[in-house]
Amino acid sequence: MEKFFHLKENGTTVSTEILAGLTTFFAMAYIIVVNPQILSQTGMPWGGVFLATIIAAIIGTLVMGLFANVPYAQAAGMGLNAFFTYTVCFGLGFSWQQTMCMVFLCGLINILITVTKIRKMIILAIPESLQHAIGGGIGLFVAYVGMLNVGLIKFTPGDPKAAAKGGAVAATPGLANFNDKVLWVFLIGLVLAIVFTVMKVKGGMLLAIAITTVIGIPFGVLGYEKSERSDNDDYRNGYKRKQVNSRYGSMAIEVPQDRKSTFEPQIVKKRQKDISDIDQKIISMYAKGMTTRQISETIEDIYGFETSESFISDVTDKILPQIEDWQNRPLDEVYPILYIDAIHYSVRDNGVIRKLAAYVILGINSEGRKEVLTITIGDNESAKYWLSVLNELKNRGVKDILIICADGLTGIKEAISAAFPKTEYQRCMVHQVRNTLKYVPDKDRKAFAADLKTIYQAADEQKALAALERVTEKWTPKYPNSMKRWKDNWDAISPIFKFSAAVRKVIYTTNAIESLNSTYRKLNRQRSVFPSDTALLKALYLATFEATKKWTTTIRDWAHVYGELSIMYEGRLPE
Repeated sequence: MEKFFHLKENGTTVSTEILAGLTTFFAMAYIIVVNPQILSQTGMPWGGVFLATIIAAIIGTLVMGLFANVPYAQAAGMGLNAFFTYTVCFGLGFSWQQTMCMVFLCGLINILITVTKIRKMIILAIPESLQHAIGGGIGLFVAYVGMLNVGLIKFTPGDPKAAAKGGAVAATPGLANFNDKVLWVFLIGLVLAIVFTVMKVKGGMLLAIAITTVIGIPFGVLGYEKSERSDNDDYRNGYKRKQVNSRYGSMAIEVPQDRKSTFEPQIVKKRQKDISDIDQKIISMYAKGMTTRQISETIEDIYGFETSESFISDVTDKILPQIEDWQNRPLDEVYPILYIDAIHYSVRDNGVIRKLAAYVILGINSEGRKEVLTITIGDNESAKYWLSVLNELKNRGVKDILIICADGLTGIKEAISAAFPKTEYQRCMVHQVRNTLKYVPDKDRKAFAADLKTIYQAADEQKALAALERVTEKWTPKYPNSMKRWKDNWDAISPIFKFSAAVRKVIYTTNAIESLNSTYRKLNRQRSVFPSDTALLKALYLATFEATKKWTTTIRDWAHVYGELSIMYEGRLPE
């Protein structure tokens, strides 16, 4: 060993290296559990990631020791797995299979830049302060994961009681209650590690880990090994089905049992048949965008008992018949204006995370009131898809629509022509302008936007076309494709020019739906990934129900708008 590793030459001994190796192993052992914990959230199999983490660490460490002869242990990086899960999969919407392919390609590129010494040049180009910050940031993240797992900190709604009553539910960090044995064992271990490090005790970290493990035994935090007998003479004895009544109908729940029948259920007491009060609070919190885990934690904070996420899911599932009734309810025969807009969400499907669009169809009825007609979830825009959506509206009683306002949804124009031949399709002007300016640099954006305003604020279509020619002639040499969409989509842009300012204001944009969209976007901020299409539909329905409670007034100046539409579309609106 001396000859192979040149221990004396490096100022070390066999005993020192063994002690250092054990310390390093125990200090890194958490990675074996944390890495699969993080990566399995993307749908990767926990067991597979667990084994891969161990095998990769063994191979990497052996290569460093046997070939490079440096005392470095290799394992999965806690920063990269978080980036993999929360940024690439959850944030950007890639599946874990696609992201693994990216990792493989990045590995090949890394080998290439290492062999060509480009890697060293890149590292040297990073400011020293940033190099230290990266290490510190990863260290803080690892510390955060540890504190979260032992319960030192946890995220709960800012005001749990308000959340239960339908109030704000922004999650805020807070310290745990110091009545958990696991937490006390952690604090003892932390103090020991700090003291031994400050005192420069040889093998202090390993000693702190060993002492903490021993202390954990009488504290009862280590649990029992599989099949090991305990002094307890009572055991769990499966579950018993119990039928209870809720606000949304009857449902069956599973109540845990023990052999001596001494277990006292906390959330649904023995002989309790009505859970309307609790399930209404659960539904209210779900409507605010809280996950089943957040609701479970909130109920524990408020009522002092634990409830499973599966129970909460069962309660929220009771609204599914209500959603079906709402989606199939009869509609008015005529809607003067319809808006269609989309919000995108990440949804887990058989372990793969997909980006799905929730299409919201909002109508303005003859009285000038907003009404959400339907919400559809899909991942494939096409004329066939939109025709099925519009035909569903017809089957629910809609006979005529004057104007449909939407962004450039694929196939929507053809579907409208087939389902409602008399209906005019109006492109959302705000989206049209945004799409035009998307690739225009900041230095020209303000001037370009001002020129576009001369088009869509023109008094009539003839003046708008003249403005379009001027703007195209001015900006096309610099941005060749910027105005192409205006000419290509002019038949869907131009209907607005025949109306007065009052009507234009209503159909100018899908902003009538924007306040509703802001409610839907909160769901995205609070849930990075929905577990299923059904979970997304439940959340959208409840969010819609909450938002529409505030719709008590009509569209501003609706009498004028309705009168003008009655003249423009003679005989198509109710008197």
